[in-house]
Parts: sequence; structure tokens; C-alpha cells
Amino acid sequence: MDTHALAQRFSTVLADLGLECLGVEFTPSQGQSTLRVYLDIPAGAADADGERREVGIEDCEAASRELSALLDVEDPIPGHYTLEVSSPGLDRPLFTAAQFARVIGQEVKLLLRAPLEGRRRLRGKLLAVEGEHISLEAEGKVFAFEHAQVESARVVPDWMALGYAPKPKPGKAPSKKRVD
Repeated sequence: MDTHALAQRFSTVLADLGLECLGVEFTPSQGQSTLRVYLDIPAGAADADGERREVGIEDCEAASRELSALLDVEDPIPGHYTLEVSSPGLDRPLFTAAQFARVIGQEVKLLLRAPLEGRRRLRGKLLAVEGEHISLEAEGKVFAFEHAQVESARVVPDWMALGYAPKPKPGKAPSKKRVD
């Protein structure tokens, strides 16, 4: 199944709802496959207060209804599957080079289709995106590759910057040794 073509088809329907299709994942399974669609609010869209609007449950419900109707009519996926419609979350998946460009400077983890310098899994700071060419610093090395080489990628949330880092346990302060 061509998830990229499906995402493009969904983009048309979602645009009418004021939403953007970030990408589509299909996870086949013996019993029940899953078709997961990630939504976002287009760049520049704002709420009544001028703030950047986030995807809400109402957006997911409306998108689910519209996409279900489309899938029922066009039937592009054989067999049984579950449709999941979701916001990208803090560990947002990255489906296109343009989406990589939006998170330059952040930490990402990715799986490559084929090994690069003996590695398929990389985790590091996204340095640059030029067209389809991506540069990532991982473990003190710079890895450069084309977007087409990426099988899957996600942003690694900065829990400290988000204020979700674990707090020190209350109790005794560390003991200080006295040196005479």
C-alpha cells in the first residue's frame, strides 16, 4: 500500500476541515491492521486570540468521520483494519523533508532503510535540511543522507524544556564530607 498517495488523498479532505495531514502509517496484522492518520493545524493558522491552535478531540472526531466515509467509498485497503486519527503529540513523527526542516536544532531518532556507516538507527541533533538532503549529528559524528533513505523518524521531546523532567526526591541533602 502506498501510504504517501493515501496521505495526499486525505490532505484534500482534511483541508476542507482546516486541518493538515502530516502522514499516514499502516501496520498490517493477522487479526486487525491499523491505519493511523496524523493531523496538524496548518502553519499560520490561529485561534480567535491569535494564538497557534492545537489539534483537539473535535478535530480528530470530524476528521475520522470524513476519512471513514472516504475509505468506505474508495476502499483502498483490502481486509479489516482500524482507523486511528491522532494529533502528532510531543514525539511527533516526521514524514517529509519539509517536516524535518521545521525541527532543525531539535533531537530526532530515526530508522534508515539501509545501513549508513554500519548504522540503521540514529539519534541526534538535526543540523540541516537542504531540499531532500538531511544532516544529523549523532555521537560526535555528522551523518548526511537523503530523505528517501528514512524509513521512520520522530522528534525526541526535550522533557527538561517542557517542564516534565523528574524532580529530585525529597529527603536528605547529600552529605558533605569534612576535610581537615
